[in-house]
Amino acid sequence: MLQDARENRQGALDLIVADLTPLLWQAVRRQGLSRQAAEDVIQTTWLTLLRNLHSITVPAALIEWLLTTARREAWRVRSAGRDDDLVGQDVFEEIPDSASLPEEFLLQDERRRALWNAVARLPQPCRDLMRLVAFVRRPHYGAVAASLGMPKGSIGPTRGRCLAKLRRLLTEDPGWMTS
Repeated sequence: MLQDARENRQGALDLIVADLTPLLWQAVRRQGLSRQAAEDVIQTTWLTLLRNLHSITVPAALIEWLLTTARREAWRVRSAGRDDDLVGQDVFEEIPDSASLPEEFLLQDERRRALWNAVARLPQPCRDLMRLVAFVRRPHYGAVAASLGMPKGSIGPTRGRCLAKLRRLLTEDPGWMTS
């Protein structure tokens, strides 16, 4: 895919961005940055890639290069004190679609809250893994392994165990079954 992006093939860079932004998001947010600062860091990371697209000699190293660049930028931003997390900044999410009825929105919100509350009760490795794979169409196990510092071959089995724990937590939650 990197070679296609270098050759300006239509959509190649868009695919890279779509596939790897959730991974970068998790890596940057784990550095303790606010939502706004994390968005800025990720944007800077993608701009840095564009400037250095032809200098990455091993296409397989792209993911690690992006993760390293994002982490370094996050550290730089955090140490510069540019992470101005205003009170309530993360509270403002996307405005709901006006076509949805308030009751539907409320049920979706309750269900989403129950799910993420259950995820928060998982052990830390499971929480990290679930957050990475939840927002990616098709997780790249090499990237997930690099981000979490896990062997690539253990991602699938660990994911299965984590999903089983999450399923058990949700089954035990009376609010999940009624919503």
